[in-house]
Amino acid sequence: MLEFSLDILGNEWIIIIFVALVLLLGTKRLPEASRKLAKVMAEYNKTRNIVQDEFQKIKGEVNIHVQAPVATDREKLETMAKALGIDSTNVTDNDLRDLINSRVSKYSKQDHDESSKQEHDPSSKQ
Repeated sequence: MLEFSLDILGNEWIIIIFVALVLLLGTKRLPEASRKLAKVMAEYNKTRNIVQDEFQKIKGEVNIHVQAPVATDREKLETMAKALGIDSTNVTDNDLRDLINSRVSKYSKQDHDESSKQEHDPSSKQ
């Protein structure tokens, strides 16, 4: 049996795809399709940048540095408390959990309030 193998390089694939698009869409609809594709790509890039900015803001607010694995639940709680600026001395584990939960929920509530304010107040958008 004969074996067919196409030795096509990367640049040649671009030409093949372009020719296939011209054949499928025709020369009249190709500019319209390319404009739509450009709009989709721009919207994708815009959304990606917004998500990356949000991650950077979150990363900047909570700064947890763990030098080594923590062995106990108390060490985990103390690490989280330190990152959130909570004094963990002379506090029971349950009280420390409650303090951490209240601080995290406060941050979450602030973020939610800021985002809902921006959605409802057109003057707050940049």
